Amino acid sequence: MASVNIAIPDLAAELHANAKMVSWLPTIFLLANVALMLPFGKLADNYGRKRIYSYGLVLNILSSTMCALAFNMEWLLFWRFMQGAAAAMIFGTGVAILTSVTPAEKRGFALGIAAACVYIGLTVAPAVGGWLTELWGWRSVFLFQVPLVIMLLLLIKLRMHGEWKNERKAKFDWRGSGIFIIASTCLVFGLSQLPSIIGIVLLSVALIAMVLFVVHQSKRDQPLIRVQMFKESRVFSMSLVTSLLMYASNYPLTFLLSLYLQYVKGFSPSESGQIILLQALAMAFLAPLSGRLSDKVQPRLLATLGCSIVACGFFILSRMDIDTQAWYIGSSLLLIGIGFGLFSTPNNNAIMGAVHSSELGVASASLNLARTIGNLVGMSLVNLLVHHYIGDAQILPEQYPALLQTVLVALNISFAFVLIACVISGFRGREQKPEKAISSPGE
Repeated sequence: MASVNIAIPDLAAELHANAKMVSWLPTIFLLANVALMLPFGKLADNYGRKRIYSYGLVLNILSSTMCALAFNMEWLLFWRFMQGAAAAMIFGTGVAILTSVTPAEKRGFALGIAAACVYIGLTVAPAVGGWLTELWGWRSVFLFQVPLVIMLLLLIKLRMHGEWKNERKAKFDWRGSGIFIIASTCLVFGLSQLPSIIGIVLLSVALIAMVLFVVHQSKRDQPLIRVQMFKESRVFSMSLVTSLLMYASNYPLTFLLSLYLQYVKGFSPSESGQIILLQALAMAFLAPLSGRLSDKVQPRLLATLGCSIVACGFFILSRMDIDTQAWYIGSSLLLIGIGFGLFSTPNNNAIMGAVHSSELGVASASLNLARTIGNLVGMSLVNLLVHHYIGDAQILPEQYPALLQTVLVALNISFAFVLIACVISGFRGREQKPEKAISSPGE
């Protein structure tokens, strides 16, 4: 999924897409993620986490194939939305399955391995995306996923035995799901329309809908998410906020640098991909190590150290200009990758260790929801910057100064997010021991 960012310039040229439409490619994916993550997490707790995970893989095959067949941007954006829905089913349940089958004292290491697998995917994605785009065009980037996902489904069928779900099915909260989807959709479109009146109105609706969602969930016997979880554990709530801020800072980075390196610096897709992969390479190496450490050391200490290193990386990167050398960008990304590798797994371990086993599906969905809302906020702000500095124009040489300004402002916003995350991470408190985890209602 991450390899698509490298193909964006070629894709935009063939489909005659302007800068505003291009910026919606990652954003529409995230919209589906945010809107559907909690409902799918609840369905997974009720009907089986492996089942929802597998359905997500099937939907990804369909949506990736249809993206590859796109003949205009509207078609591509629709199926990119469906691909985001598939991702909500996959990533909203994966961590819950892992936590279900792993002893508490080994949970950090298991989550570290899982995070390393994600980061290895992110490591190879820019390079593979660049090579595929140069050899066979941008459509091959979408088609490349299909045989891999088919192989995954076969492995699940042959080797992943059993199912993980709650013994008693909870009544599904359709009304709460609808309110949450309205809030998510208005948030995305509202941020993209600022500072217009429409943007302000949509953001106001999003805020009202979110308040209604919280009130509705607090009164339900069987809610999508127990909002009391956030009051019961400071570690749980503050770790989620830290995660949201860190991902809001990090997610737009590949998109921004892909445009900067290919348009402003004139690098090829494969060259750009090889520079960008340095960050994910560091993350992949450090995630299992930090996960194992988080089983022995307070996760907040490791996570806060990671936040601080990421802040240094963003500060250095935000000083670049039109003449910045590739080694400077690569070194900054390496520093960000080291910090993020130290942050992510201990933070996830703290979140999953703060809830009762009956709420693992919702906790997994909440974890990924914080990540995707962070991604969404980050990309929505980038959309706003693109709209402000470039507008509806195609990205041609005369627009390169405006593009550079967009990138630099976005990097400074990311730096500010990480500084706030450092403070929150440091004051989240000590993690509860697994045997003192939060009890679910009636226990």
